[in-house]
Amino acid sequence: MKLFGSRLELSPSRSVPWAMKDISTAETDFRTFDDGRLCIRIRHDVLHGVSPKMLVWWFSNLEGDMQIDGKTWPCYQIWHPIDHISIRYVRRRQDGTIGPGAQIHIREFLCGRRDYVIDMVSTIEKLDETGLIHGPQLFGLQIARLESTFTPVKEGTLFENSIIFGPDTPLLRPFFNKIVRPQVFPDDKARAWIKHNVEEVGNYEFILPDLYAKHMNDDAVIPVGN
Repeated sequence: MKLFGSRLELSPSRSVPWAMKDISTAETDFRTFDDGRLCIRIRHDVLHGVSPKMLVWWFSNLEGDMQIDGKTWPCYQIWHPIDHISIRYVRRRQDGTIGPGAQIHIREFLCGRRDYVIDMVSTIEKLDETGLIHGPQLFGLQIARLESTFTPVKEGTLFENSIIFGPDTPLLRPFFNKIVRPQVFPDDKARAWIKHNVEEVGNYEFILPDLYAKHMNDDAVIPVGN
């Protein structure tokens, strides 16, 4: 497994016809547990016009394409038009679908910074209309857990998520938190992840309703923002 690699090239920013949401639109919490694990929680602004069903479809089809102003882009690169590099499903379930047991390879630069690279393979534990859970592993040990919950509300969906960074084996936490985390996910990089996450989640409002509607009409390449 490759985790937090460094030999990646930052792609040029993609021009999109909307402004990404500011971090002030979300409620955030950043703390360290007594055992040294880092915990970040984000309660996002309501995603207007977005349903939990759309979000499940999205996470099951991240390798697709869309169009912006007549130009075709990978959906992942428009999800965050500055930070995202690429994503692929390295393992699907036996029936070819995406869900518990599937794995995704995520590559991105947080806040567009080369020193804030994320290059990891993460295993999906849960994906349904209540939320998503996935976690990267290192040498067979889960070292982080990312959980998102989708709550339907009148205007759309309330999206809340968290990351707990630290091994699931208590005996390894002192070594990991002292030696490993400062190298791969120090506090400044973790805070950059908060900004990145607020922006990418906020972008669902601008891309997902049209994207999903056109998918239901069986369009192969989906124009957005036209």
